[in-house]
Amino acid sequence: MIKAKEISLSFGLENIYEDVSFQINNNERVGIVGVNGAGKTTLFKCILNQIELDKGELIVNENHIGYLPQEIIIEDKDQTVGEFILEARPVKQLEEELNKLYELMNENNDPSILKKIQKIQNDLDYFNQYRYEDDLIALLDELHIDLDFLDKKVNELSGGQKSKVAFIKLLYANPQILLLDEPTNHLDKDTKQFVIDYLKKFHGTILIISHDVDFLNDTIESVLFINKATHKVKIYKGDYDNFKRRYAEEMMLKDLRIEQQEAEIAKLKEFIKRVDEASRTQHKLKTQGKSKKKLLEKKLENLEVRDKEYKHVKLKITPDKESGKVPLEVNHLTFHYDDEVDLYNDLSFSLSKNERFLIVGENGIGKSTLLKLIMGRLTPIEGSISFSSKTSVSYYAQELEILNKDKNVIENLDNGVYSEKELRSYLGNFLFKGDDVYKKVSVLSPGEKARLALCKILLEKRNTIILDEPTNHFDPDTQAIIGENFKDFKGTLILVSHNPKFVNQIGITRMLVLPSGKILNYDERLLSYYFYLNSNF
Repeated sequence: MIKAKEISLSFGLENIYEDVSFQINNNERVGIVGVNGAGKTTLFKCILNQIELDKGELIVNENHIGYLPQEIIIEDKDQTVGEFILEARPVKQLEEELNKLYELMNENNDPSILKKIQKIQNDLDYFNQYRYEDDLIALLDELHIDLDFLDKKVNELSGGQKSKVAFIKLLYANPQILLLDEPTNHLDKDTKQFVIDYLKKFHGTILIISHDVDFLNDTIESVLFINKATHKVKIYKGDYDNFKRRYAEEMMLKDLRIEQQEAEIAKLKEFIKRVDEASRTQHKLKTQGKSKKKLLEKKLENLEVRDKEYKHVKLKITPDKESGKVPLEVNHLTFHYDDEVDLYNDLSFSLSKNERFLIVGENGIGKSTLLKLIMGRLTPIEGSISFSSKTSVSYYAQELEILNKDKNVIENLDNGVYSEKELRSYLGNFLFKGDDVYKKVSVLSPGEKARLALCKILLEKRNTIILDEPTNHFDPDTQAIIGENFKDFKGTLILVSHNPKFVNQIGITRMLVLPSGKILNYDERLLSYYFYLNSNF
């Protein structure tokens, strides 16, 4: 059970929660929703004791909490997948601590040492001390993952593979409570379905932050809504679609109440005005006027406030010049990492001007790698990649590495072409206001980084744009805005995406299917077929 008792939290002058109370019961599956900046990820950090509340109490009655953050950050660049996953059950470290405590107990009969020994032993029992490696092998077998995969370096994995490995680590930790922040980012259909099936069978409490509406509908049984306008929280029973219906109904009724209250206030003001004018000669009306003024004050005091409407990004991407008829040609491309099997062998294709070209395949098959080859960030083993002389390219990278983390927001956009006033104007359309423009990229949330990367592409005004999972980190409304803009873009698009709604929206013309290298003309039916049989084309 997780129980909040009148909790309050603010960051400087910005209120996050004000006297919020709620309860999440054991084994409940809850979606955490609210606009960006409402405090969804902050709630997870409060549960994990990473942020201290200003007021109130947050009670968590389980010891083993598993947390899947939105960004998978690997500090040790040489760390293998096996080492990364085994961190979830630190059996060796616990055994070392236990031995040291036994040595201390021989020298000192302090009761507190015995309590520490008992706690560590309980943890070792929980982590299945003598069979913890067997448990990992069994988990990998269930996921159809070869043991050789454990020897790969985590930093060399694709975004989808990193997400999958992070989820395996989470499962291996055997948590009692799961905190999942955007768990489907980068995942292919099969892995996403495994996550859904696992969560349905999981015996414990689950809290999920996700912009993937279908995923929420498949996994949750209630919604915890954090209202950024009121800084309050309310729980709705049912899935996400049910929450949206009920919340829309509540907002409609609230608007009707406010309109009625405003009409009553307007009538009172008009009556008081007439009474004030008449009371100059008719003193008997003064008493009536005073009572109406008191009533007006009371109604003004109790007048409900409409929820603030939060802005969405505004973008219109316009190329500064047209490309040639064939903006990109890939000829007889072969590539592999180190001594691994070729990702592509004799791969060839070319793009037509203003084409929408989708690259598909399961996680780890080489989609992002192909984009990096096209951008010149990797070198082919054989073959060539060439752009026409009129082609200009922008690149939206899946892990947002196009941003310089050591620079602030406005410095990342400053290419010497625009004034600071112009840059601020553009950044305002991407919801960066005031001193936000001086924030270091390293402290931005994933959603803020994604907005900044999009703004960077807008300012570059290139005629060919390469997009690697561009809808990750964005809410459904913003995804729709982005999709509409790329649909209207007067240039060429190369896209990797696991988001079928977005893919259909922008009007794909052809698909490159990996690993086969086949090129297929696109229609909407093919998309669902790909997501079901993408490795069998």
